[in-house]
Amino acid sequence: MDKVFKTLGFWTAMFTILFYVGDMMMMTLFFLAQTGFFILLGYMKLTERMYMYVFAAYLVFFFVGFTYYTTFIMEPTFG
Repeated sequence: MDKVFKTLGFWTAMFTILFYVGDMMMMTLFFLAQTGFFILLGYMKLTERMYMYVFAAYLVFFFVGFTYYTTFIMEPTFG
């Protein structure tokens, strides 16, 4: 299960590079933090159950934050 988190760290690092090239600095920093988080978890050698709990907590945190952002902060633009 630790290899899954290392793989997540790799892919978030790829997105970090792409956001940096696209000059999107806030997203670059956000994905850089996620990369560090996933790589750190990948080397902690936790039990598989604990990895599942951490990933579930990460998903809950992401979905709550994304829903808050899209409901209250994002201003929709059309055309």
